[in-house]
Amino acid sequence: MNEVDRVALAVFVALFALVTVLGFIAARWRRADLDQLHEWGLGGRRFGTLVTWFLLGGDLYTAYTFVAVPALVYGAGALGFFAMPYTIITYPFVFVVMPRLWSVSHKHGYITAADFVRGRFDSGLLALAVALTGILATMPYIALQLVGIQVVLGAMGIRGDFPLIIAFVILAAYTYQSGLRAPALIAVVKDAIIYVTVLAAVVIIPLKLGGYRAIFDAVPAKKLILAPQQFTAYSTLALGSALALFLYPHSVTGVLSSSGRAVIKRNTAMLPAYSLLLGFIALLGTMAVAAKVGSSPAYAEGFGRYGANFAVPALFLDSFPSWFVGFSFAAIAVGALVPAAIMSIAAASLFTRNIYRELFRPACSGKEEATVAKVASLVVKFGALAFIVALKKEYAIALQLLGGVWILQTFPSIVLGLYTRWLHRWGLLAGWAVGMATGTWMAWTLSFKAPVYAVHLGGASVPGYAALWALIANLTVAVALSVALNALGVSRGNDATHRQDYGE
Repeated sequence: MNEVDRVALAVFVALFALVTVLGFIAARWRRADLDQLHEWGLGGRRFGTLVTWFLLGGDLYTAYTFVAVPALVYGAGALGFFAMPYTIITYPFVFVVMPRLWSVSHKHGYITAADFVRGRFDSGLLALAVALTGILATMPYIALQLVGIQVVLGAMGIRGDFPLIIAFVILAAYTYQSGLRAPALIAVVKDAIIYVTVLAAVVIIPLKLGGYRAIFDAVPAKKLILAPQQFTAYSTLALGSALALFLYPHSVTGVLSSSGRAVIKRNTAMLPAYSLLLGFIALLGTMAVAAKVGSSPAYAEGFGRYGANFAVPALFLDSFPSWFVGFSFAAIAVGALVPAAIMSIAAASLFTRNIYRELFRPACSGKEEATVAKVASLVVKFGALAFIVALKKEYAIALQLLGGVWILQTFPSIVLGLYTRWLHRWGLLAGWAVGMATGTWMAWTLSFKAPVYAVHLGGASVPGYAALWALIANLTVAVALSVALNALGVSRGNDATHRQDYGE
């Protein structure tokens, strides 16, 4: 931890340089007018099955996934595996729901989920609430990608924030120039090196540790099996995370960049391959426990600085030669750049379409809209960078936990809105406000350190995902007010969409 590993650093820099070149040349890939927001922010809605598969994988499997999921397994044991069932729940959900969003968005030129909400419910306030929620939930998510890069740089002996700043300046430059085409092209390389890294790890590390039986024998039983009191926490975390995953703006961007409904359906049929990869990634936490990396004096500084997030880097340093350490750390760093780029583009699109154009410049030209989005993407990225450099990373982690709570509160307006207009726009807005307040209060009572809140029902205490409890409060208010407002004949506004727009 004290000396720079020059071999690892050389391999790391070489791969980083490769993806940088790809980011800049992406502007020439499938040439189009990048002064139009749908071209810059959605790749012209022309990505086919293969590109969309890599793009969605780049969206969903981030550097923080690579670092944090094994860290949770390393620290909390079996509870960390909730990420597995939630992806299994997510893909059928996406298969059914997201083609409808693509169809109506393609028909009306919607670029964000808030655009759809604005058209569906004729409510600028509700669309603004959805847009602000998306931006708020995305910002700490970008910051956490920086945490992943910080951890691997620190593992190679690199100190200070300057290398991190350089990496994000490069990211900002090629994202500004190439838009969504840059992360889409880089995602192919990113996924390839992550697959190589993970497959090598799940074969070579067990061989060094005496096989999987020896690994599981070395792990305390309480870390391998859920305790009865964890059952509801595990299941609600899986369900709530599954419902929230594709509500994030970057996930919506990945979906809307597809060339058709069939592309989305084919991808959701193939994306379970990433679930297999996620299972392997989670197992790295178990391997780190068996390897006893946390008790090694060589890694004491790393664990002291980064906590359980250092488990995977320590495991790789302990198991692989320097050249492969550099390769695997580059996989994690590139795994940060791809989603960070997509997230910043998605947040910038929300700001431009649903705040700037809606509130300040309704008649702005397409070129002005694209220019504002490009500048906003820079502000978002450097805001996240400043957050990590100036403040403790624990704040970013706390806000990311809140982000999951917040983004799920857009479920009624977006997902239910794809199927029905029965819920009244004012009921949805009130439900959103109650869900946001309830979820934030639950997180505050937990000191923003955990996502599980225990609800007391009668004499029983039921621990569950705070975001799901907040969504239940949200829906209760939305339904109750909709019943009252519909009965009173309060105006519902005009629906800009039609049944055939949803691809039925």
